[in-house]
Amino acid sequence: MAPAPLAVSLGDPAGIGAEVIAKSWERRDAEALPPFFAVGDEGALSAVWQGPVAVIEEPAEAAAAFGEALPLIRVSDATIPPGGLDLIGARNALDALEMAVGLARSGAASGLVTGPVSKSRLYQVGFVHPGQTEFVAERCGVASDLTAMMLAGPTLRVVPVTTHIPLRQVPELLSADRIVCKGRAAIKGLQRQFGIGQPRIAVAGLNPHAGEDGALGREEIDVIIPAIERLRDEGHDVSGPFPADVLFHARRRRDYDLALCMYHDQALIPLKTLHFDEGINVTLGLPIVRTSPDHGTAFDIAGRNLADPGAMIAAIRTAGECARRLAPA
Repeated sequence: MAPAPLAVSLGDPAGIGAEVIAKSWERRDAEALPPFFAVGDEGALSAVWQGPVAVIEEPAEAAAAFGEALPLIRVSDATIPPGGLDLIGARNALDALEMAVGLARSGAASGLVTGPVSKSRLYQVGFVHPGQTEFVAERCGVASDLTAMMLAGPTLRVVPVTTHIPLRQVPELLSADRIVCKGRAAIKGLQRQFGIGQPRIAVAGLNPHAGEDGALGREEIDVIIPAIERLRDEGHDVSGPFPADVLFHARRRRDYDLALCMYHDQALIPLKTLHFDEGINVTLGLPIVRTSPDHGTAFDIAGRNLADPGAMIAAIRTAGECARRLAPA
């Protein structure tokens, strides 16, 4: 039996989410995408796209409509123009996200793909999470420490141990326990959702030259190496710590399945340099499949037919592949 369709939240209706989702539907056959339905503002679609939309009431209706029109479960229309600054759009985005998460949790959707949102606008309407990843984890009843935000492209997967915090706070928040938790979540996710039986994890150092045996910092000796040893004792293929400046070149990337990085930019700079238009976010450690394109709302180009749907296509394709692996035999 084929998995249920995927739920794709439109994100902020003033951003490029509606455009890249519509373009993904247009390329559904060429890209061999699984059936999906959008959740959000119908007006956001009609403002940027003149293609067919089929308003549905239940996810089960999506598969039948998918071949001829983009299925949509409608959330209250925001009527926000592309690039508009009204906070009504942020509320609409949050409502769409809430509904899409619920459909994935219930099994009515086989997975969740989230469109881009503006966190600064969400904060103004009462959103209290660092990002959509943490929001989805909470709604699934999973502590954020037990999940991992994996950024992935065709030749690189990375997980940052610390994410959206100031750089000066990284050393004080970095701990062996945190590294072990992120490593476990990454390993389990690669096994369950990506079919990699024994994932190879390369761990980056925090300091230049991975600390130079303590001359440039002791985090590698006191925190990172003990975490690596704990993961190895559990039977996992984990190596490092490696200097970050030599971890991401083409030959080195062939030696591991995922790089565990110590902070946000250490992970995202190489990923976005290599795969800016294809990079996706996969939340590992959840009971549901969740992916998203690794780009923002791009308000400056919204409504101008300039948005590249490559990352959204990759996010939908990956969510479908993960859902098939998790589907009951």
